[in-house]
Amino acid sequence: MTGRHARSAPFPFWVLLVLIALVGVGMMTASAMAGRDGGAAARGPGAGGAAPLGGTGPSGTTPEPTPSPSPTPSPEPKGTIVIHGTGDVSLDPSYLPVFVSQGYRWAWSGLGGVFRRDDLTVINHECPSTDIVAPIPKEFNFRCDPDALPSALAAGVDVGNLANNHGYDQGPRGLLDSIANLREAGIAPVGAGRNERAAERPAVFELKGWTVAVVGFGEVLDPLNQTAGPHKPGTATGHSLKLKLRAIRAADVLADIVVVAIHWGVELDTEPRDYQIREGHAMIDAGADVIFGHHSHRLQPMSMYHGRPIFWGLGNFVWPAFSVEGSTTAVAEVTVGPKGRFHGRLLPTRIVSDGHPVLSD
Repeated sequence: MTGRHARSAPFPFWVLLVLIALVGVGMMTASAMAGRDGGAAARGPGAGGAAPLGGTGPSGTTPEPTPSPSPTPSPEPKGTIVIHGTGDVSLDPSYLPVFVSQGYRWAWSGLGGVFRRDDLTVINHECPSTDIVAPIPKEFNFRCDPDALPSALAAGVDVGNLANNHGYDQGPRGLLDSIANLREAGIAPVGAGRNERAAERPAVFELKGWTVAVVGFGEVLDPLNQTAGPHKPGTATGHSLKLKLRAIRAADVLADIVVVAIHWGVELDTEPRDYQIREGHAMIDAGADVIFGHHSHRLQPMSMYHGRPIFWGLGNFVWPAFSVEGSTTAVAEVTVGPKGRFHGRLLPTRIVSDGHPVLSD
């Protein structure tokens, strides 16, 4: 039979199977190629790994830049910030019995709320805030009341430096407990820790577009074994300038502004010693921007070095009114403008009665 009604010759079944197999292999190959190309395009920068910077592709050619999926947010514009620092603060009711009758708000009630209006306040916290009673043998041994800390926070205190010759007065357990109590109260402890690295670690704050790091150092050692070690609790750095500069450089990597609180010098001095001046300049050169010094129990001048303020000695603050000289003190004030210019000044203050500094008009 011929024409459209004619029957075709039978189609071999094995040929059909071969054709089906070839079509399947082709589809799988095309799908795999599409998957590789499509996957690379889907990842791009920020999806499964960073795009190479100045690198080359598989053939040695510089790859075409891939647009970011969304613009990077602009950093917060920097504003003007105000930082305050003080000298020695004792919240020990056995040393200042006035707190028993007046309460701990008495310590801050003569300041007109100046610390509540600033951006950061750093004090030298001259005793461990702990209920642990384990006094080490020494002439003067202090223990601050942890219940005094909420009043300090309410007054605007943000940071307490424990690197001084009384932070270790109740031994290592008292020091570590003090660190925990300050943190629990909302005040950042600096200058002490469970080991050397922890003691050097800064407290870091984000303030109006600025990142500010605060570190604490203590050169006045009483007893001599109070300095933190690689596996030993204690206060930061001791006499080692090398450790101070290491901590400052590490903080400078994290922050725009580095504030140093340092317990140093000689009691009753009214001017810094030559070695303090050398160390202060070295710390500024290493990255410090503000230095708040204390220990001499006398107010010392402020100076500028490379545009950065150094307050050599801030005297007493919340302290007994022993003498006119010891009661003459100041609040250190540092203003940093949006362009990074530093202005420092001393706000005259007098301890008019035990534990009661009053800011002058």
